[in-house]
Amino acid sequence: MANGKIHSFQSLGTVDGPGVRFVIFMQGCPLRCKCCHNPDTWDFQGGTEYSPQQVAERVARYRNYFGAEGGITVSGGEPLMQAEFTAELFRLCKMQGISTCLDTSGCVLNEKVQQILDFTDTVLLDYKMTNAADYLDFTGMEMQQAEDFLHNLDERGIDTWLRQVIVCGINDTAENVRILAEKKRKYACIKRIELLPFRKLCTAKYEQLGLFFPLGNYPETPQSRIDELAGELI
Repeated sequence: MANGKIHSFQSLGTVDGPGVRFVIFMQGCPLRCKCCHNPDTWDFQGGTEYSPQQVAERVARYRNYFGAEGGITVSGGEPLMQAEFTAELFRLCKMQGISTCLDTSGCVLNEKVQQILDFTDTVLLDYKMTNAADYLDFTGMEMQQAEDFLHNLDERGIDTWLRQVIVCGINDTAENVRILAEKKRKYACIKRIELLPFRKLCTAKYEQLGLFFPLGNYPETPQSRIDELAGELI
């Protein structure tokens, strides 16, 4: 079974799926989202190698904190790029009664990814934009890939949280949010929609890596704007 390259761990995360969760940030991502907070996870050659068993044992130490809803979340980077590792890790966790959550862009859908979903309780699907041209420009990924992934989740009946980072001047419009609301009405698998405010805490990472931050001149999104847009989800 393939080992995985991991960027970092967060032992008690509270914003990465239901309840309190042990979060694994995988190394390597093929996307270049303009709002990315973790450019240090892009490089597929970075990270530290672990076996699925090593990580499952680490997760199990925290199970007393998970309560009825918590568990493990595998995030990124992009966990679909290390599908064999993620599937085996989820299988081991499910054997121990630990709930599993996948945080993904949905950029890949193949047999190995389907094996991850066989052991996935919840998906946090980062649905970056709501029209095809903006999606490709903002991420380097075709919108249809995310749509296909969402359709597959709906066919499987996997609880899905649709997430989108809201950037003032780019997608902070009522129309954009209404389209997300329409997705929720269309797909029974979508249990909630999360509008995430754009933040710039990542600026220092870009500077340290010598990378240009595409949204460096955009303001952070105030919570008041998120609250206004959330009204369009009703």
